[in-house]
Amino acid sequence: MRAARLHEYTDDMHDAFEIEEIPRPEIQSPNDVLVEIDGAGWCQTDNHIVEGMWTKYVDIDFPQTLGHENAGTIAEVGEDVTTVEPGDTVIVHPLDTCGECRACRQGKDTYCENSAFPGMNRDGGFAEYLRTSARSVVPLPDDVDPTTVAPHADAGITAYHTVKKAVGGLNPGDYAIVLGIGGLGHIGLQALDAMSAAKIIAIDVKEAALGLAETLGADHTIDSSSTDVGTAIEEITDGEGAQQAIDFVGRDDTLALTEDMLALGGDHHVAGYGGHLHETSQTLVHGEWAYRGSLIGQYTELQELMALVAQGDVELQTETYDLAEINDVAAMLEAGEIEGRAVLVP
Repeated sequence: MRAARLHEYTDDMHDAFEIEEIPRPEIQSPNDVLVEIDGAGWCQTDNHIVEGMWTKYVDIDFPQTLGHENAGTIAEVGEDVTTVEPGDTVIVHPLDTCGECRACRQGKDTYCENSAFPGMNRDGGFAEYLRTSARSVVPLPDDVDPTTVAPHADAGITAYHTVKKAVGGLNPGDYAIVLGIGGLGHIGLQALDAMSAAKIIAIDVKEAALGLAETLGADHTIDSSSTDVGTAIEEITDGEGAQQAIDFVGRDDTLALTEDMLALGGDHHVAGYGGHLHETSQTLVHGEWAYRGSLIGQYTELQELMALVAQGDVELQTETYDLAEINDVAAMLEAGEIEGRAVLVP
């Protein structure tokens, strides 16, 4: 089968991958499924993997097939699989979990003690086929296209997981901030609008992103490249601040906005990464503010997100590319030239 293979870490995205013919994966356990990939989303995390940023957490054996935002059609199933059958369309949760450890039995998939992560420590979906577990696949409604829905497997579920936590701290009439209306942020904003009665403030540096935010349900927008964020939020909220801030950027400049954004007792949810926290402990004590990280989400949350998609409450902004264009896609995302999500089609 055709696959895009990474042979070494590099900072140059223009020639990071090679398109190669490799053996098609085979069913290895009774609970395995083989998914014929219809679409695999390119994620900022893929850029970070290529650059070697994840070596502290994951050992990668080269050559490796990346790709953790996958959706497609069931091609084969193991002998014990009863939840799906060949021909079913599915989206694939990015973690392959054991189902037996304490975390799994509590429904906390992302904390599984024995998980595999296709696209990091196992071959992923930038290929024609992907082997995973029946525990990881969510059947899609008939009218949902697996090609364009693929980025929900990570970007969507991460955005939804983050928003779901924030919604628990919001009452009708409260203010919630969404920082970064990009690949994750435009999903998170829609989920927030569908799941709460809060007033939404969208913050970005791009005029086009702020225009998109308005069409997706934002009540207020702030261009942080030309406006003082703290002053603007003070005016919008009558000096109170927002009860929840959802940060899909995670850089130094957005992480430093906590005191300027939040009402007393508010939460700063961090889903984007790359920056550093530099807040004093006294500031946190004074405001009773909390930073809350978000990584992916649970299997059940992917099911919930698919329900929102099927209802028309969440729509992805996507562009599709042939798998052979993978290096161009990686370079474009590195340069900030992709709006929404890029999907590679084998």
